[in-house]
Amino acid sequence: MKFVIIFVFILSLGMLGTGFYLKNLGDANGEIMIGLGVLMVAFILMPLFIYHRYKSKKMTDFTFEKFRKDLEERSKSDKNF
Repeated sequence: MKFVIIFVFILSLGMLGTGFYLKNLGDANGEIMIGLGVLMVAFILMPLFIYHRYKSKKMTDFTFEKFRKDLEERSKSDKNF
């Protein structure tokens, strides 16, 4: 998975670089290359990266349940004083 992400990243950077180069030369295909590179980053690279990073994590660690429970306990203890 890591190599796929690196490959897609390098490919998208290459497309963006080529697109900007072609656009600078005045070629109309440069904007198409830039657009495809941005779409690749947004719809392929980013979801792959997010899946790769969070596939083995517990999602309860990223919620505010513990924080909310602490706030409720503190508000109950503050009312007693």
